Amino acid sequence: MTGATRLTTLDNGMRIVTDAMAGLHSAAVGLWVTAGGRHERAEQNGIAHFLEHMAFKGTPTRSAARIAEAIEDVGGYINAYTSREMTAYYARVLAADVPLALDVVADIVLNPLFAAADIETERHVILQEIGQTLDTPDDIVFDWLQEAAYPDQPIGRSILGPPGRVQGFGAADLRGFVAEQYAPGRMILAAAGAVDHDRIVAQASALFGGLAPRPVAPAVPATFASGERREARDLEQVHVTLAFEAPAHRDPDFFTAQAFATAMGGGMSSRLFQKLREERGLCYAIYAQAHSYDDSGLLTVYAGTGAEDIGALAALTVDEFRRAAGDITDAEVARARAQLRAGVLMGLEGPSSRVERLARMVAIWGEVPPVEDTVAKIDAVTTAGVRAYASRLAGRRLAAMAITGPIDGAPALDQLLGRLAD
Repeated sequence: MTGATRLTTLDNGMRIVTDAMAGLHSAAVGLWVTAGGRHERAEQNGIAHFLEHMAFKGTPTRSAARIAEAIEDVGGYINAYTSREMTAYYARVLAADVPLALDVVADIVLNPLFAAADIETERHVILQEIGQTLDTPDDIVFDWLQEAAYPDQPIGRSILGPPGRVQGFGAADLRGFVAEQYAPGRMILAAAGAVDHDRIVAQASALFGGLAPRPVAPAVPATFASGERREARDLEQVHVTLAFEAPAHRDPDFFTAQAFATAMGGGMSSRLFQKLREERGLCYAIYAQAHSYDDSGLLTVYAGTGAEDIGALAALTVDEFRRAAGDITDAEVARARAQLRAGVLMGLEGPSSRVERLARMVAIWGEVPPVEDTVAKIDAVTTAGVRAYASRLAGRRLAAMAITGPIDGAPALDQLLGRLAD
């Protein structure tokens, strides 16, 4: 590691990583636990997210209101999120209040009450959240895409969980998931901004050092598969998503896939935006992105279009993916590299984005690689490499699709895969 980034591992396996940023008056600090939706058993689906909610409902020393007030009284904010591979609890405060933020984060993670009344209240909140997602087609279609890509696997299930499961969770279920997954070896305490590494390590040792190390079960491996989910709805637009398998975090093709996705649908200058929206007027929104997991990944395309245009839009999207294997240009790849490089470097300018990167890098690599190494890997992506990647992607004839809205005119996945191979 270079610069002001420092990493310490406690005796129980918990990792503490900080990045002191000169000239700042504030800091971001949080706890990232490498346990998320994909670490749930089928009967637990949604419990990781439920647990994240319950952390804010009270501890023996702080009520739910006092948790929020403790941070907001000093002008900061506190929040959390659950993903398929992580759950994060984090705060942003002024420099003098970093010890307070760390104490509050530790308290809500280590000492949640799980009071019966609070569980019932939060259950209702989560059911409302699920209902909102179901009512938002450009949200729910991605849950369906995930399920189609990884059928009957933990990584393919919804993070929120099905309403029937959420209805049945109780305190014993929450405590059971904590006991199974929240081992210190899965915890990464990260801080960036106006922070002092040694002071944070000392406080973290006092707060977390008493946790006993223990083994945890590995996640069920991900296996990408072709599949589709189609649901007719009375909507103004068809919402369609298409996914191909993308490289995992540590795959040598990681940045090649990122560059390909960016060139295809990463902005207004991208191929799909220009060809399908600007030249043909087939949609308002269309984009592509590559997302990686520990052992797999998804390169996804999303578009919203009218029922009369879905056939042409789907066909032309597949055509552009097929053509890219032979005609993606040096200029397109150079522009994609520039966007990726800028995204990395701009993300270093704020403590919130930097602390997220710290935790993510430690989770993936066990350390924080120098940013120069990351930029060098981006700059090493070549046009020939991107074309080869596009060719392999098309040649596999494996994809997943999810689509909702007035879908009578939408092609089947098999039709699109046949067109991809032509």
